[in-house]
Amino acid sequence: MWKAIQHFRTITYHKYLVMKGCFAVGLYRQGLMHDLSKYMPSEFWVGAKYYQGNRSPNNAEREAIGYSSAWLHHKGRNKHHYEYWIDYSSREIEGGMAPAPMPVCYVVEMVMDRIAASKVYLGDKYTDASPLAYLMQGKNTNLMHPKTYKQLRILLTMLAKKGEQETFDYIRKRVLR
Repeated sequence: MWKAIQHFRTITYHKYLVMKGCFAVGLYRQGLMHDLSKYMPSEFWVGAKYYQGNRSPNNAEREAIGYSSAWLHHKGRNKHHYEYWIDYSSREIEGGMAPAPMPVCYVVEMVMDRIAASKVYLGDKYTDASPLAYLMQGKNTNLMHPKTYKQLRILLTMLAKKGEQETFDYIRKRVLR
């Protein structure tokens, strides 16, 4: 039961940080609705079972059973994840799966999500460069649409160089207008 309480506290703190960031740039509805599926039993109880406190329980579930049932549920319900935007390609040349560009409001929510996740899991080791470092070391960015990747990289680079206040001001005044 203790792991369930700790997991609840972690996801609620993450949600609070995303909400705070979204509110700062004017995305009030997205801030309120962010990651509500994490409280659904199919995600919550798996997260509690694999809770470790220093990384996503989805990674621990993947290591244990070869995939993450919680992640499969989550990514299909949350538009701020680029995996939500992967579809079958209609072009014969490409074939298979292909990424679609994300609407800019979800790219911004993804920025807030990455900032919050970095703050939650890194704690005192967090810097404004942490979300960019995570993106640059990431796997499967070829599954992200090039336009989406470019927007994300630009915003996270700005965050790393100029900090939250200037980046959030830019997002609110330029990106979302």
